[in-house]
Amino acid sequence: MKVVAFARKEQGTGASRRLRNAGQTPGIIYGGTEPAVNISLDHNALFHALKKEVFHSSILDMDVDGKVEKVLLRDFQMHAFKQLVLHADFQRVDPNKKIHVKVPLHFINAEVSPAVKLSSAVISHVAVELDVECLPADLPEFIEVDLSKLEAGQSVHVSALKLPKGVSAVVHGDDATVAIAVKPAGATSADAEAK
Repeated sequence: MKVVAFARKEQGTGASRRLRNAGQTPGIIYGGTEPAVNISLDHNALFHALKKEVFHSSILDMDVDGKVEKVLLRDFQMHAFKQLVLHADFQRVDPNKKIHVKVPLHFINAEVSPAVKLSSAVISHVAVELDVECLPADLPEFIEVDLSKLEAGQSVHVSALKLPKGVSAVVHGDDATVAIAVKPAGATSADAEAK
């Protein structure tokens, strides 16, 4: 995904306010061996890009005044109540160094799982993203969580996920739960009465 930005020299609150009034968003590119660069981006293009899941978990081609760098969106700040992006932070990516990124989880086959079809269970998504570590070239857009074999009362853990080649999950502590199938309280008593 390509992002166009312009280097900016002016800094401070007043300069940032003038940029925002002109339809621009201030930002910064940092990391790697080069010094940090203050940039400005087109607000509308950035606002719409931020709505796309792929923008948050992909290596971006940042074009700053004709020079293209590989970057990763690290942070952005939104206005408290206006639809306004106040600032965006991008980190340079070295193709030979592993990166630590949160990748979205896509849950599939819930409707055909035994938990839903046979037990009328409700599947709760405990996590919606996963911390992964990999080389930039191996970064997945998302990770699929197949729920087709999930039974009522069971859960899916990080260790059960099929991660793409070169990608490892960063888990702190025990094997974290990703999804769980819970039978609703009313359903259990209804089953008991039916017997």
